[in-house]
Amino acid sequence: MEAGFSEMRNELQSRDALWRRIQLECQQLHTELLKIREYKDMQEIQIKHQSSCVQLTEQIENKNAELLLLAQSQECQQEELNKIRNHVYRKEQSHCSEQERMKTEISDLTEELHQKEITIATIMEKASLLERQLKMELEIKDKLLTKQQLLDFQYKVIESENTHLKEMV
Repeated sequence: MEAGFSEMRNELQSRDALWRRIQLECQQLHTELLKIREYKDMQEIQIKHQSSCVQLTEQIENKNAELLLLAQSQECQQEELNKIRNHVYRKEQSHCSEQERMKTEISDLTEELHQKEITIATIMEKASLLERQLKMELEIKDKLLTKQQLLDFQYKVIESENTHLKEMV
């Protein structure tokens, strides 16, 4: 009975350790999920920023139109206007490339999270399979041990009978 309690205690300790590992992995996944949400929030901020950039771009284009009307004959002012346009274009390109980089990073993190989920599921399946295999091997070994003990007993009986028969002869 005490052995049964010991086995139950060992089983409970084993399951408790497994439960703790699962909880730790869940905490890690939760942390990664929070990071992904932060990146998503950053992307939303970038989108809002892009909207304000578009508004700024529209305002700049309106000012450019006014400048063109006022300075059609002045070549110097035209060059300045071209410089402003080039600067805005570079800013827009820079902003677009930054936004694309963030999208890629979020996509990579999402894929990494998905791969970790797959890995966890695979590990759980392998652990279950290994546990079943171990139980089967233990059963086979128990059967073989019982068979070996029975054969040893039969051998001793036959040996005893053989000794008895030799004494009789």
